[in-house]
Amino acid sequence: MKNAVLITIGDEILSGNTVDTNSNFIANELKNIGIKVSQIFTISDEIDIIKSTLKSAFEIGDLVITTGGLGPTRDDRTKKALAEFFDDEIALDKVTFEHLKAYMEKRGRIEILERNREQAFVPTKSVVFQNHYGTAPCMMMQNGEKLSFSLPGVPYEVKPLIKDQIIPYLKEKFSLNYISTRIVSVVGIPESILADKIEEWELALPENMALSYLPVGTRVKLRLAATGENEQFLQIQLENQIQKLFPIIGENIIATDEDKIEKILAEILNEKELTISTSESCTGGELAKLLTSNSGSSKYFIGGIVAYATEKKVDILNVSEGTIERFTVVSEEVAREMAEGCQNLFKTDISLSTTGVAGPGKGEDGKDVGTVYYTIRVHSKSETFKLYLPHLDRPDFVSFVSQKVIQDLVGILINK
Repeated sequence: MKNAVLITIGDEILSGNTVDTNSNFIANELKNIGIKVSQIFTISDEIDIIKSTLKSAFEIGDLVITTGGLGPTRDDRTKKALAEFFDDEIALDKVTFEHLKAYMEKRGRIEILERNREQAFVPTKSVVFQNHYGTAPCMMMQNGEKLSFSLPGVPYEVKPLIKDQIIPYLKEKFSLNYISTRIVSVVGIPESILADKIEEWELALPENMALSYLPVGTRVKLRLAATGENEQFLQIQLENQIQKLFPIIGENIIATDEDKIEKILAEILNEKELTISTSESCTGGELAKLLTSNSGSSKYFIGGIVAYATEKKVDILNVSEGTIERFTVVSEEVAREMAEGCQNLFKTDISLSTTGVAGPGKGEDGKDVGTVYYTIRVHSKSETFKLYLPHLDRPDFVSFVSQKVIQDLVGILINK
């Protein structure tokens, strides 16, 4: 198996001002074609640091991919570091300049062509992969039998360069084996107990197959990956192993193909021809966002309300003022009435509601940060749940609760 090293260049990543999403994306794309990422470096935009990191990277991997540090000025340090490391010089590449010119013309920005002309200067030994979504090209250079690719740092430029150009090139260059994967989603069982239950099955897996445990909230995703020359055989092999899991943990399995819980739910809703609506407070629309993230979601998602203010729970969802006065707005009773009001408002088979305290301060009714109630109403039956998550900050709280609500709905619908 080929090994890769990723290098993220830029002080904005080191300072925490920008999140490095490129490495996650690239590692996943490489994994899908059988290339393992052995290490990821995040470094500053300094020539000596870039050169020393490239040296270390080539000692570890067969493939080095850098992102970031490519700018429109002649003092671009990444290009200089590449040229020095590969004992090369930088010169104008006419093909890249013409591509840059066409790119500017297409966007009506030809007046800034000269200002960006330096982007067409590249190391003379490099092979250029043209960037169709930005001005900085990707440069491939060779170190013996090993390769390096230097990409810009903007994610919407990185993704098409990787998917459309670099991945196809690597597949042809290295004649890589197929890698087939399946995700088995397991709920209702802690990871440690799950590992004990399936230990015998795991130890008996074929040599060409690897298992990974990927916890997501209270769900555990079992990722099975098989490597080989025949893709169809690998798919049959994976299916056979998954079927062997059902006698062991079948009651805990909610899906054997899809990865994201919202996609698992979408398949169930479409199969059962059910509609759904949401009434949210503490999750601030995240439930609706997840439900509408799937193509074709208009078939099942009818609408949603973010009734953040207490009076809007009363005015729009018909929550009783008496219920709020007696039990407070963050309560099982209010969650239940929100779900019922939402179902009546949108005329759906299913409705979801959330009410809680996301923090950082206590709620207006004095409830502790991290307290949340949510109701899942299917037809005329409601189930209300409570969570207490004081250790989560606001964004993680919202994400966890939303994922958990959908996960619990999936469990209810599967067992109906």
